[in-house]
Amino acid sequence: MDSDVKQRSPAASQPDTDDLRADARRNRCRILEAAESVFTTKGMGASTEEVATAASVGIGTVFRHFPTKSALLEALLISKLRRLVDEAEGLSSSEDPRAALFAFFTKMFEQSSSKKAFSEALAAAGVDVRGATLETKKELGRAIGKLLGNAQKAGTVRKDVEVPELMALMAGAFHAAEHATNSRETAMRALGIIFDGLRPEGVARPRPRRASKAGAPKRG
Repeated sequence: MDSDVKQRSPAASQPDTDDLRADARRNRCRILEAAESVFTTKGMGASTEEVATAASVGIGTVFRHFPTKSALLEALLISKLRRLVDEAEGLSSSEDPRAALFAFFTKMFEQSSSKKAFSEALAAAGVDVRGATLETKKELGRAIGKLLGNAQKAGTVRKDVEVPELMALMAGAFHAAEHATNSRETAMRALGIIFDGLRPEGVARPRPRRASKAGAPKRG
């Protein structure tokens, strides 16, 4: 009987272990969500204690997942990049590949300022940002490549454009927008100009029709 109990014990304890792991995953997600909100609203100088409060967990729970503030910021940056990968992969099935590509880079712009702030905070803390995000950025590059390839196959983007060139153009648009009075409007206009330039030769930009003026004389 003792041996029978011993055989069943590991199996009996497994659900508890799974519950603990699930609880840990939930806490990690809550901490990251709270950290994004806290650092976005209060800046990079916000404390991990503020993050713990916002996540409704103890500071010890935060430190178990992220031993340092730099580790938390690094995980948050990777999480933001991971969401972009998921966004690109989701858009890759769009019936309008060109619109999907434009929508994705609009999303990238919306996250560019916070991503830059996290990167700068990590660099200031001595973290190798490039090394920490290398694998996720490779995934992002592949996802963007798929979006670009879909638009090229549909004949709506010129075929001689590659991902590095496209990324350079986008980075230039975002950088210029940082110094503009209305950054979003400037970035959207810059992106529109870039995408017009990406049209294959001979494919004209759609122009809105002008309403004819009542009583206007017709030309003979």
